Amino acid sequence: MKVRTRFAPSPTGYLHVGGARTALFSWLYARKMGGQFILRIEDTDRERSNEESVNAILEGMEWLGLDYDEGPFYQTHQFDRYKEVIQQLLDSGDAYHCDCTKERLTQLREQQMADKKKPRYDGCCREKNLAAADNTVVRFKNPLDGDVVIDDMVKGQVIINNRELDDLILARTDDTPTYNLTVVVDDWDMKMTHIIRGDDHLNNTPRQINILKALGAELPVYAHVPMILGDDGKRLSKRHGAVSVMQYKEDGFLPEALINYLVRLSWSHGDQEIFSREEMVELFDAVDINTSASAFNTEKLLWLNQHYIKNKAPEDLADQLQNFIKAAGYSVEQGPDLIAVLKVFQERCNTLIELAEEMRFLYQDFDEYNAKQAKKQFKEATLPILESLKSQYAELSDWSAEAIHHIVENTVNTLEVGFGKVGQPLRLAVTGHGKSPSIDVTLELLGKDKTLSRLSQAIDFINSGN
Repeated sequence: MKVRTRFAPSPTGYLHVGGARTALFSWLYARKMGGQFILRIEDTDRERSNEESVNAILEGMEWLGLDYDEGPFYQTHQFDRYKEVIQQLLDSGDAYHCDCTKERLTQLREQQMADKKKPRYDGCCREKNLAAADNTVVRFKNPLDGDVVIDDMVKGQVIINNRELDDLILARTDDTPTYNLTVVVDDWDMKMTHIIRGDDHLNNTPRQINILKALGAELPVYAHVPMILGDDGKRLSKRHGAVSVMQYKEDGFLPEALINYLVRLSWSHGDQEIFSREEMVELFDAVDINTSASAFNTEKLLWLNQHYIKNKAPEDLADQLQNFIKAAGYSVEQGPDLIAVLKVFQERCNTLIELAEEMRFLYQDFDEYNAKQAKKQFKEATLPILESLKSQYAELSDWSAEAIHHIVENTVNTLEVGFGKVGQPLRLAVTGHGKSPSIDVTLELLGKDKTLSRLSQAIDFINSGN
């Protein structure tokens, strides 16, 4: 039997990280087992579903590299099939028409809650043999006896007595099918062998199993993965920061970092933290997914992102960085070679936004300094240091890091000051903010002309009395 898994999001918003992790687990299991991964768009909620959300899901999947073998399939293209299956259930006696009014159902629910009972439909129309009418829904005739046994790959064996389940609605008064019916039909028709999804769907599973049994369908294997929590222990939401996959892209994260982070939420392989995509496929098994919820830790994600930025080929990083450089409002056309710059800077930054900002001073001039740093570094006693550096650098013909460093050392010895008294003012003079790699490498990248120009600017700044 060929393994077939699916990811079936509703297009009512962006692709969030919880959905992305579910998609990743389903994708990994299919790839691990040499199976197929299918994308299905559950768009039957016509009021909330929209094309923009569909595109956001497709873009998120593409950015994360979660390729699918079939799809995307859309439920709105399947309404005739859903009607056919509902009629099949009616003909077999496994479904019936119900004309209970909203008022009656509300009153029933309120009375059950007052009696401290679980709210559920009481089967009022179960044996009435009502005909279809404008005011009737179609309900599934759930078995009254026995248990539903779920051999869950994550949670182990879960047993639900059928008396805990009521006769759920399969079709509304306007004939539109409900979620539990459409999911069952799609999973059946698409020959799904394994359903990996969030454990918020666990209460739907026994209902769906009973419908599948009524249809004579082979049951898939289920795996319900725990939810992702914020660092406050509550369900992850916008209040915890970015939850949209594409927001992470805009915030300067690499897809491989987010994928690596998501796979470690509720799954592990020993103490290993860094996984290549090939290692994930090789090592992943749904039975190893933890049963407890995991908390999202942005600091951990930043650490992973820094690791992937640091270890990425500079040529590849340059391609991914272009949009962030453009957004930062400068160009790398005039200035040091971008690849040479990245080889020095990429190990220093957590995100691509941060990287683009850190490099800015190499390509864009400035006329303001970090106020706090300027107050600390640009004192009157700094003038002879900067003037000495400028004079020596003007005479330097070999503009290499080694020669540049030699002049710093010479200045320290000649003026009898510490390295910090030379290096820090020099760094502030050329960067404007006082942060950079080693000063000799920084100046080599910046070039002789810009170094001299910025030393002159800093000297003028100090002479002007700030």
